[in-house]
Formats: sequence, C-alpha cells, structure tokens
Amino acid sequence: MTLPDERYRSVRNTAEFLQRLAGGVYPRVPKAVRSEALALLRHYPTQFDLDQIERSAPHVMQQRMEPLHRMVAGYDPEVTQPLEKPD
Repeated sequence: MTLPDERYRSVRNTAEFLQRLAGGVYPRVPKAVRSEALALLRHYPTQFDLDQIERSAPHVMQQRMEPLHRMVAGYDPEVTQPLEKPD
C-alpha cells in the first residue's frame, strides 16, 4: 500500500531525476533520451501543483505525515496477520 507521503516523494524524486537526465548530468546518455526527459517534464507536476494536491486531497498526497498517522494509515487489517499465541 502506498501512503500519501510516499506518493509525494516519488513524484518529486522522479521530477528531479528527469531534470538531471535532461540536463546532462549523466554522461553518454543519447540525445533522444534527453529530449524525451525534457518533453515529459514539460507537463509534469510542479512544486506548486504538488502543494495544491496536498491541500485539496491530503489522502492522496502529503509532503509529511505525523508518525502516528503514518503508522495507522499503513495498517491494513486485511493484510496483517494476527500473532499466534505460543502453546
């Protein structure tokens, strides 16, 4: 299960990677790959967009979650198996 803060970091980190890729940070990357990264960035969510999503839909994307909320949100009773009592 992906939590809102994990989704936020994933989108932000992907944008940073595409910027490095398009900007020539990695040597010997073909020009076509750099051009594709630049084209993808053209319509990629900006920091402003991420902030708007966080305000309007915190259940979808959040920059940070409080530790307790993160623990509760990450608990899925359908997936988590109860501990068996030793005999």
